[in-house]
Amino acid sequence: MNSRKLAAAAAVAACLSATTGTAIAEPAWAPAGSATVHPGVQTFTEGGQCTSNFVFYDASNNVYIGQAAHCAGTGGNTETNGCEAGSLPNGTAVEVDGASRPGTMVYNSWIAMQANNESADGICYGNDFALVRLDPADASKVNPSIPFWGGPNGITDTTALGEKVLSYGNSSLRLGVTALSPKEGTSLGNADELSGWRHPVYTVTPGIPGDSGSAFINGDGEAFGVLSVLEALPRPASNGVADLSRALSYMRANDSAFAGIQLANGTEAFSGGNLP
Repeated sequence: MNSRKLAAAAAVAACLSATTGTAIAEPAWAPAGSATVHPGVQTFTEGGQCTSNFVFYDASNNVYIGQAAHCAGTGGNTETNGCEAGSLPNGTAVEVDGASRPGTMVYNSWIAMQANNESADGICYGNDFALVRLDPADASKVNPSIPFWGGPNGITDTTALGEKVLSYGNSSLRLGVTALSPKEGTSLGNADELSGWRHPVYTVTPGIPGDSGSAFINGDGEAFGVLSVLEALPRPASNGVADLSRALSYMRANDSAFAGIQLANGTEAFSGGNLP
């Protein structure tokens, strides 16, 4: 393996590494079969490998891809409190597989929360989202559909206990074996009963280092989260998923530059969510 590191998972909890406003016209997406940039491609932030989640766009025809905030973290693997952990600055270059030029991290929830002096555990541990603006030269190479599953079909602000959940991880530890990337599992509801910022899940197989930031959708294809942590206790081999709707609402409320950001729905129909 080369010198690139994985967003790793260790100890008890460690980093793995509904739109609002006026509707705007979506960019013309590349066909799903030929697009080189899409949810699930690997991203590299100063060498740290993660998995991208969803595609986003704005009224100025900028195209973005999401990753976990902790993918730009500068501390150790167990530093999961985004209100305290160090981060590379906005403006950091991010390599995106399938893109001809690096993207730019333009928003990071950890940076935003520290600027706001946040301290509540739910948001500090659950708001784990970053936005990477793609170079305009690569906008024509993008499709927002999730490989294997299709969708997403909009966004939801919750996931219920026992609900089906689906994801697509792309850790380099799998050595390119894409058959192991699709994941199916079950939601355990909310880790924070009052705030809804975190959702523990079990999937087959669990997310591993390098899957950080992967998209999570429910059994209807609705986007609900971003893979954030691997837990050893109190739920061994479970993953913690950061709530996407709350992360986007926080971003829009705290940075006017991203108030109009929209989640792009997939052009490929949602498959219904069943592994072979």
